Amino acid sequence: MGEVRTIQIHENITAANDRTAEATRRMLTEKGVFFINVMSSPGSGKTTLLTALINRMKEKVRIAEMDVDIASTLDAQRVADATGVRAIQIHNGGLCHIDADMTARALKEFSVDNTDLLILENIGNLVCPAEFDTGAHKNMMLLSVPEGDDKPLKYPLMFSVSDIVLITKTDTAPYFNFDMEAAKERILQLNPSAVILPVSARTGEGLDELEALLMKEIAAVKG
Repeated sequence: MGEVRTIQIHENITAANDRTAEATRRMLTEKGVFFINVMSSPGSGKTTLLTALINRMKEKVRIAEMDVDIASTLDAQRVADATGVRAIQIHNGGLCHIDADMTARALKEFSVDNTDLLILENIGNLVCPAEFDTGAHKNMMLLSVPEGDDKPLKYPLMFSVSDIVLITKTDTAPYFNFDMEAAKERILQLNPSAVILPVSARTGEGLDELEALLMKEIAAVKG
């Protein structure tokens, strides 16, 4: 009896989250805003990479960024200072994730009018964020070279739900035993449709391809 009840509670929570996420996606699509959820472990280089990417794109499209963290406004302030785009910090009450309801409530306070690209920099964690649909059109995750090529084996759900996988900090490859082909093979075994891009915020490797990919997604949402 207890086991059946637990499963039912989980299903109810998941169903409610998915309904809210779909409503958010529909609202943003109607407004012509492409929403991307960016996930990774702590220290993978999310903020550095997003700053470089935003600075490349901000003259072409209107960008806004939401940053999730347990405490402080450091990352949102860093993005705002380095790029000049609108950014807010979302404190998630000490949880290891942000869900669709939290995202929807944040969007009520953060207008997406006059926005083409909305970026959610999710909390650094390879487990919890993968379990919750935020309402984004696409999920993008970062796997940094220093983390190792075995991460897909350890955190399969994260790689399974990510439409785009960026292998970051490729400039550090000479100093780490990272097998690029093994990493790609492991990712594609979990998610055959994943787009995998090796990138470096320091050298600019892969950023042209990433920008082109996002510009295509923005155009698709706008119809």
